[in-house]
Amino acid sequence: MLSKRLAAVAEFIPTGSRLLDVGSDHAYLPIALVQSGRIDFAVAGEVVQGPYESALTNVAQEGLDNQIRVRLANGLAALEASDGITAISICGMGGRLIAEILDKGRAQLAGVQRLILQPNNREDDLRLWLATNSFTIVAESILQENDKIYEIIVAEPGQMALTPDQTRFGVYLPQESSAIFQEKWSRELAKLDYALTQVPLEHEDQRLVLIDKISKIKEICHAS
Repeated sequence: MLSKRLAAVAEFIPTGSRLLDVGSDHAYLPIALVQSGRIDFAVAGEVVQGPYESALTNVAQEGLDNQIRVRLANGLAALEASDGITAISICGMGGRLIAEILDKGRAQLAGVQRLILQPNNREDDLRLWLATNSFTIVAESILQENDKIYEIIVAEPGQMALTPDQTRFGVYLPQESSAIFQEKWSRELAKLDYALTQVPLEHEDQRLVLIDKISKIKEICHAS
């Protein structure tokens, strides 16, 4: 059974996709998607030997060797042209790392119709990469599991221009303004408020940066 986080990611995988799951975490997501009939082919990519072997074992135990290929490879290097991959999921990593993985594998992105990305932090870096590399954000989601808050960013090929606020807070999340969205930024606000108390009054430039971030969060959360 998938975690709440991976179950939310699974909802954004189009039916009939040929999926590459990067950093597949024991191949849980591909196995669940194939077993449910949502997809019939996936590649589970792992760069670390232990999780790679675990994914191999899990796929074999479920009798899915013909439908799920498990490969030891770095990022999009797990993708082969003959796979006909149409969707790529990358979950449970920092936004900056996900952007780096996509950037290194840009040549492999041709033909990919959807990216389903679940960054653990630095969502702004990831949104910026998407906008500057001809991807447009088509959906976003936010959820809480075990006191951690996660964002899911779904992108497809296309041009997109982002405002600074959209880069930081999201394209759709501020409009939806869920309780979890409010909670995430309430936590961030508390951190910034505390940080401001630690900056001496004479360090005006540092204080102004923090004050600007604080006021922007209050503006977005109050307006939404």
